[in-house]
Amino acid sequence: MATLILLRHARSEANGSGTLAGRSAGVGLDATGSGQAERLVARLAGVPLAGVVVSPLQRCRETVAGLAAERGLEPVVEERLAEVDYGEWTGRKISELTEEPLWRVVQQHPSAAVFPGGEGLAQVQARAVAAVRDHDRRMGEKSVWLACTHGDVIKAVLADALGLHLDSFQRIVVDPCSVSVVRYTATRPFVLRINDTGGDVSGLLPPKDEESSDAVVGGSTGASTSGADGGSVA
Repeated sequence: MATLILLRHARSEANGSGTLAGRSAGVGLDATGSGQAERLVARLAGVPLAGVVVSPLQRCRETVAGLAAERGLEPVVEERLAEVDYGEWTGRKISELTEEPLWRVVQQHPSAAVFPGGEGLAQVQARAVAAVRDHDRRMGEKSVWLACTHGDVIKAVLADALGLHLDSFQRIVVDPCSVSVVRYTATRPFVLRINDTGGDVSGLLPPKDEESSDAVVGGSTGASTSGADGGSVA
């Protein structure tokens, strides 16, 4: 069983301007995002990475460039982790989109939302979950790997890992350059962290001893206890 670090890209120029960038070309990190990406190297220094997988979009590739170079890793570009294809919504101001009838569907019934000229959020979840499970299998047991992608994509993967219907994924918050962590096992995923922007990553290391796929009744006793650090949701 491997441990997946889901990293949202650092703050982009579009994040700062309130624009829905979608798959627009040429959207890089702003000054804040560049600083977040630089600090990522030290933030994950204690975590051995078996691989880095990245969305093809510029803001994701810029986020992991320094980290991958420091580790001597070549990021694997994964098209299935690309941003949602927002179709005709791409490039528009969020303040304008809130007036669209589809906005309420996206907020309250996202599994039914299909963006005009783009894709549906249910399609996004299917492709993203398939991608992370494929890469997780190839990484090998007890390895830790990182996938850098986008907010709605991460929320869709986390909803699946938590056993939540996609209609509940808007309850999950994923900030720029935050990490969320999933450990897949033979019978179920364990969600170890969500939207973590702190510096303590010690809990991301896989257990030294054999870990059970069973959840701990009564809750985990902490990462230092063998086989117990997969039993609680953070």
